[in-house]
Amino acid sequence: MGKCCEPQVFTGLSKGYKRALIAVILINAVMFFVEMAAGFSSQSQALKADALDFAGDSVTYAISLAVIGAAVRTRALASLFKGASLGLMALVILVTTGLRFFEGGAPEAHTMGLIGALAFLANMASVFILLKWRDGDSNVRSVWLCSRNDAIGNVGVILAGFAVAFTGSAWPDLIVAGLMAAIFLQSAASIIMQARTELKQAESTA
Repeated sequence: MGKCCEPQVFTGLSKGYKRALIAVILINAVMFFVEMAAGFSSQSQALKADALDFAGDSVTYAISLAVIGAAVRTRALASLFKGASLGLMALVILVTTGLRFFEGGAPEAHTMGLIGALAFLANMASVFILLKWRDGDSNVRSVWLCSRNDAIGNVGVILAGFAVAFTGSAWPDLIVAGLMAAIFLQSAASIIMQARTELKQAESTA
């Protein structure tokens, strides 16, 4: 079958997509500062993990924007970097969560619930902004996966806030942070696998 009949993979070459990406970058950057401050004030590991994710997304989305229109190899390498960064972020969350376990003490539940709800609204806005472009190459798909993961993580933070308030224990906060790290690792693996496939295809075409 000729190339003219093969389905075209969306690579981000769209003014609408670029505008959407800029809007999502701004949302994530603002929420990083809001949620990290709340995480330290409430001693919530889940909020800190989610704030770190906002920061990582701001950087990786900016990379996605920068490589739009670049060669397949360049876009795939950018996706490899983003996947590796997501995996590293997951490891950092796991380590800091372990340290928090030994410190003891429950986080402030009210702040967890309030900021978790605000972060959820911010991420749902990002999800709807990007909904039209949820499929594409590894560069485009990584943006969608990160936004989707953020919304899922926020639901976990909100539920953890209720559980902390009910039990007076730090365990719900630590468990949610660990689950978020697991989601990040799974997404990192998915992004890296797709990027490696694209690299192989680029090499064979060359």
